[in-house]
Amino acid sequence: MRYVDEYRDPAAARALIAQITASSRRPVTLMEFCGGHTHAILRFGLRQLLPATVRLRSGPGCPVCVTSAADLDRAIALARVPDAILATFGDMVRVPGSCGTLEAARAGGADVRVVYSPLNALALARRHPDRPVILLGIGFETTAPGVAATVERAEAEGVPNLYLHSLHKRTLPAMRAILEGGAVHLDGVIGPGHVAAVVGSRAWRPLADDYRVPCAVAGFEPLDLLEAIARLVEMAEGGQAKVVNAYGRGVRPEGNPVAQEALERVFSVADADWRGLGVLPGSGLALRPAYAHRDAGQVFSAALEGVEPAGDPPGCRCGDVLRGTLEPTECPLYRTVCTPLHPVGPCMVSGEGACAAHYRYGEAR
Repeated sequence: MRYVDEYRDPAAARALIAQITASSRRPVTLMEFCGGHTHAILRFGLRQLLPATVRLRSGPGCPVCVTSAADLDRAIALARVPDAILATFGDMVRVPGSCGTLEAARAGGADVRVVYSPLNALALARRHPDRPVILLGIGFETTAPGVAATVERAEAEGVPNLYLHSLHKRTLPAMRAILEGGAVHLDGVIGPGHVAAVVGSRAWRPLADDYRVPCAVAGFEPLDLLEAIARLVEMAEGGQAKVVNAYGRGVRPEGNPVAQEALERVFSVADADWRGLGVLPGSGLALRPAYAHRDAGQVFSAALEGVEPAGDPPGCRCGDVLRGTLEPTECPLYRTVCTPLHPVGPCMVSGEGACAAHYRYGEAR
């Protein structure tokens, strides 16, 4: 409890808000990349506490949300491989592709199972040695090291029936694409704390060096976020472009070398398809050739034949939300057709989705 109180102290919060208000003299737009930050900002009412000069925009930091409809269609196709078990994290089950959901595929007879760790998929493969177990790899640099370690353990233990369909993505190329797209002007970026714990705070230096956009890596408690916002406002007002680490208890400049080495051993950088951003060069992680025998897309390529490119559901504006050009409440489907019980797009499904955050914590509540 002491830990929670330390980073939710009302007096400290008021002091930071006063500091931000005093130093903010011109309008600035800041993007929180991480979906976890979006939920924390709305949950604790930080938008309402900040001065009108500070505007926050949500970014593409929800790995479930940025998974393209075509990639979801491929996952559904893999779930229908004869005798296969598809292991996935829970958020993915209800995300709509162009041909349904994994939940609907399960209702139609596919064996889709929710796991809470990649190691759960390995345990399934051990228990069912006569069936292929396909792990759906979703997430940024935060979750990918655990998947890499699981693949290595399967090799070490000689478990031949565990396969991976990697939809892992790298965060910095997406942020670059948003800045280069020019659809939204940003005066600063709140860097994702969990990702930075792996890649390091200095991995975000290209934002400052190449685009002159300051970045402050933040944790997930109110004081973490307010500290990051205060630093960003200070840099924006002073015309500075640096990367600061406002999450020192969880992030080091160099990151986590052990996790980085695991990623390097198992994955290579590849292109990836992002909802709302399209195919971004070097933004994905694919299994290295040494692990091609575990690549579900290669081993079960016949199941993926005929899967066509697909767009968002009609009327869904998730892509615009993920680029920061649209607030969830500005989508015509929000709270009318699209709700958590009946989601049209992934931003309303995922626990990190901006639409779900606004629905749960936003002003309309």
